[in-house]
Amino acid sequence: MPHQHGPTRSTRPRRARAHGRRQWAWIAAAGLVVAAVVTTVVVVGPSGGHRDAAGPDGTAGPSASTDRPVVGRKSAADAFPGGLARQPEAVNQPGIRERRARAEGREDTADRIAAIADQPIATWLTDTSRSATRETVRTVVRAAERADATPVFVLYNVPDRDCGNYSRGGTEADAYLPWVRSAAESMSGSGAVVLVEPDSVAQIGKCDRLRDTRLPLLRKAVDALSGHGLTVYLDGGNENRVPVDTMADRLRRAGVDRVQGFFTNVSNFYRVDQERAYADRLADAIGGDPHFVVDVSRNGRGWRGTWCNPEGAGLGQAPHVAGGTTRLDALLWVKTPGLSDGSCNGGPPAGRWWEAYALALVEHRARD
Repeated sequence: MPHQHGPTRSTRPRRARAHGRRQWAWIAAAGLVVAAVVTTVVVVGPSGGHRDAAGPDGTAGPSASTDRPVVGRKSAADAFPGGLARQPEAVNQPGIRERRARAEGREDTADRIAAIADQPIATWLTDTSRSATRETVRTVVRAAERADATPVFVLYNVPDRDCGNYSRGGTEADAYLPWVRSAAESMSGSGAVVLVEPDSVAQIGKCDRLRDTRLPLLRKAVDALSGHGLTVYLDGGNENRVPVDTMADRLRRAGVDRVQGFFTNVSNFYRVDQERAYADRLADAIGGDPHFVVDVSRNGRGWRGTWCNPEGAGLGQAPHVAGGTTRLDALLWVKTPGLSDGSCNGGPPAGRWWEAYALALVEHRARD
């Protein structure tokens, strides 16, 4: 506290000196009170200070305190060191089809499929077998290490996956966390990016039986993924699915404060500018400056009226790490182009290769 200069002690009466001491003591006490208030504001401020209100689906509420700890987010370059790794041949499904087409003498078809196979694509982990999952992870990690690039994995094995719809499946309830821990341990030290369970958060409002169990389970999955040097993103839905405040509340409940951020548009078709605007609003509502990634694998023609094998869809721009000047970390190919969304619009079961659709995506691709 700055000193207040006044008369010297030799010229000031004793009574005046006593009064001055009392005055300084009062000022010092007031200063301590002000400092305490300022300290409180500094601690609370960065967390975002959101007061959670009930959302339209009833899942919101007082889920997070205003002084919740928030992890420091990495830069885009630190989240994806070396850029995006390409999948090894053993797990690159479009590449397998490309080689098969060449072996059959269908060179033109193979060349078009190569437009998909040659891009960095996320590797989805869907096998309930822990040993099979570990082997897939090791295969992808070894290839990424040789290329000095970052592998991207998608965990897609949550119990009651897709709420019994086209992509139904997942582990048994008591097997999920051991499966996540096993996958995390096999990725440990790789610097991998992990996208946790597409649809798992956005779908809650349409599936009543998930309301009480899904978010606590995802929070435990975040715990299991922590401490392994991984960069983790949670499901942020997309722009036309869940109100921003509701989604922000769900993500805080799921543990977004302890990970890099969230992903949007996975297996969907919205354009980048729309998704970035939505993601920025969602990040603001969450607080703490979470980052995000956007799936651009099939959004080259934008929204086509349905999420399930829409006609006229095209490949999006080439996946790449962002420049790091915003909260957008990367534009990714999360969904593997050419795999069906489900038995809709003439498609095979979800996750099956559909060559005619893959070729149409190439034909209608975005031109960078």
